[in-house]
Amino acid sequence: MLKYPPECIFRGFYMENKMKDKNKKTIDYMTKIAILAALSSILYFIPKFPLPFLFPSFLEIQFSNLPAILGGFILGPFAGGLIVAIRTLIKLPFSSTACVGELADFLIGIATVLTSSIIYKKIKTKKGGAIALIFGSIAWVLMAIITNYAFLIDFYAKFYADAGGMAMIIEVCKKVLPSINENNFMRLYLFGAVLPFNLLLSILASIVTFMVYKRISDLFKKELFKTRKEDNVKNSSNM
Repeated sequence: MLKYPPECIFRGFYMENKMKDKNKKTIDYMTKIAILAALSSILYFIPKFPLPFLFPSFLEIQFSNLPAILGGFILGPFAGGLIVAIRTLIKLPFSSTACVGELADFLIGIATVLTSSIIYKKIKTKKGGAIALIFGSIAWVLMAIITNYAFLIDFYAKFYADAGGMAMIIEVCKKVLPSINENNFMRLYLFGAVLPFNLLLSILASIVTFMVYKRISDLFKKELFKTRKEDNVKNSSNM
């Protein structure tokens, strides 16, 4: 006589396979986050370059938000935010701005990624993706203006006090904003440098995201599909 009824045995096998599948999904999910976070971290360090003929030389082009935006689209808002957080934590030990610059980048990244990925999650179409990227760019620019106005400008003026502080910053800005001075600095710098610089950067990131999203999304799905297919074959051979 069987110790356990057949239905209990089959139920046990079913639950075991379900747990294995869940664990594989979790590992797959975290692996994809790790890959995109690593790519985002690399892009946070290199390539970084200024456009001194357009903007103050201390504003440097870097595309670390790009993998985070893609991650938010492919894996969801939480994953996108986690990619930004991991990237920031990796960069902190190498900070040259007492981590204040990284804080601003983190806030900009979170605002951009959450805005775009939440919208795309609700409207998962090509048009929805375009709308999400537009609003993500708006969030990017607004947060850049807010962080500069709230603490970045004041911090850098004090942080580089030995090199001239605010006078040095104004002098660098004069190369692209000749009429800037101490009285109109905040207005001209925010709307003549911060706004167009971050608008350009967000548009470039959005264009690349729009162009490569489908391929990367399909690649991730193919990897997951192959894993499931292999599991099914393996389970069939064990029956």
